[in-house]
Order: sequence, then C-alpha cells, then structure tokens
Amino acid sequence: MTNNQTGTDEIEIDLLKLAEVLLHHAKAIIASILLVAAAAFGITYYLITPQYTATALMYVNNSSFSVGSTSFSISSAELTAAKSLVDTYVVILKSRNTLEEIIRQDNLTYTYEELYDMIESGAVNSTEIFEVNVTSPSPAEAEHIANTIAAVLPDKIASIVEGSDVRIVDYAVVPSHRTSPSYTVNTVIGALVGLVFASAIVILRYLFDESIRSEDYLTQTYPSIPLLAVVPDMMQASKGNYGDYYSSRSSSQSSDSGTKRARPTQSQSRPAKAARSARSEAESAAPAQKRPRPADGAPRPAKASRSADAEKAPRVAGSVRKGGDKTNG
Repeated sequence: MTNNQTGTDEIEIDLLKLAEVLLHHAKAIIASILLVAAAAFGITYYLITPQYTATALMYVNNSSFSVGSTSFSISSAELTAAKSLVDTYVVILKSRNTLEEIIRQDNLTYTYEELYDMIESGAVNSTEIFEVNVTSPSPAEAEHIANTIAAVLPDKIASIVEGSDVRIVDYAVVPSHRTSPSYTVNTVIGALVGLVFASAIVILRYLFDESIRSEDYLTQTYPSIPLLAVVPDMMQASKGNYGDYYSSRSSSQSSDSGTKRARPTQSQSRPAKAARSARSEAESAAPAQKRPRPADGAPRPAKASRSADAEKAPRVAGSVRKGGDKTNG
C-alpha cells in the first residue's frame, strides 16, 4: 500500500497506484457498469409510464390594459421586452378559477393540483408568442386539454386585463412521439452510476486496507525504523525468486525419489541376466566334448555326464524358469 502517513496525520495518495488498482479491478468495474445500465434500461422500459406533450401557440398584443383602477399604455415594442406581462398571463392561466373551468368543460377526473402540474407555459424566445404545453400519459388527452385551454384562456385574460387581444396561432395536435422518459439518457446515466459506484468501492477498499503486503511499504512509511528480517512466501512464484527456488527444489526431490524407487528393479534383474549368460555358456560348451561310446552291454553314463555338465556351469542363486526372465530369490 502506498499511502504514506507521517507524524502530522497527513496521508499521501499515489494517483498512479490508484489507477493501477482500478485497472486491476477493470473486469469488476465493467461488470458493474453493464449491470447498472441494464437495470436502468429495464426500469425505464417497464416501470416508467411514457409521457406525451401537446403544445398550443397564442399571440398576445394590446395597446392598453388596466389592472383594477389603474390604466397602462404599452406599445408593441415595449410588449416584446416586458417579461412581467408574460408572467401575468402565466398566473392567470394557472389560477384555480381558470383550471376548474377547464376541468368542468372537458369533464376531467383530475384535481386542480394534478392539472396544475401537467401545464407549462411561457413566452417563445422572448417574443409575443405565448405557448401552452400540456403533458399527459395519453396523447389524445394532452391534445384535447391544450386546445381547451386555447379556447378558454383568451376570454379569461380579456376579462381581467382590459384591452388585451389574444389570438390563436397554432392549435395543438396529437403528439406522435413521447417526450419522456428517454431510454438512451437513462441507460447512459445508469452506466455512469455503475462506474462511479464500483470505482468508489475499489478506491475505498484500497485506502482503508491496513495490511502490510511488501517490505517496500515499511521502508517508505517508516524510514527511521530498520527492517530486521523478511519471511518470504515460498508458495508465491509470481514475485521474486522464492517460488522458483521452491518449485526447482520440489522437482529435484521428486526426481531423486523416482531414482531411488527404480534401483530395486535394476538389482532384481541382475540375477536373471547372470542365469541366462551362464546357461548359454553351458549349452555352447556341451557339444564340444565327445562322449565315449559305451561298450555293448555296458550301462550308459547319462547321469554322470549330466552331473559333469552341471559342475562346469556356475551356480546361480534362485531358480530359472524355461522361456522366462523372472527369478525367484
């Protein structure tokens, strides 16, 4: 571990070592990225309801208007730059009186709060065009509510702001594409969450790991304390030469034991070879001697010749079977 802690409780973190640790756990990090990205895509596809947005556009222009007993005169140039006037129309649109009238006309099952959250409105690029966006799980319902607002809002604005002129620029149409959620965006967000989560776990495990894994850690962390001895890991062949020494020693021991086991087999085969050589010498020497022909009526010396031949052949310990090389001691 390369975290160096001094007497002032300062911890030095080696960024290259952190990168090496992250690279060492690259497979686990990639697996976490794929898992969380797949989970985000599944949640988005199966659990989140698609939403559709319908938009209606209106043009607002008035030369004068009055709020209460106070009258104002505004030119078209001033109307374009007046953000407060657009904010006034947004307040009128989302008022309880206006939304409840829309609910009554369309026979909607939504409450005032629910319909309030479904509507967004504002000026288009700081112009005199005023847009109303209605978001709903049903494309047809979003289009119907947006057109109802376009029909009700001009009268509501005219009844409150005198001299206003509101005209419909574009009616809402049934949306053909969903506005949310985005499968691609949510999948990418899930992959980033998996990357951050897995990397954070790997880094935290590395930072809070207090085990001593090498003598370099001791010499770098505590340079004033001498290192007396190191107990090598004889089974670890990946670092250093200890593992090579152990493997070569074990292989030499196994070869020596194999040689010792083979020696009795060689010693057991020696009497058989000696017996075969003695027998071959006796058989080759026997035809060279002429046996005297016995006289008529005299007994044949068969036993004596056989005993003489046996005396010429050397005695061998054990017995030899005919046609075989195996001896019994």
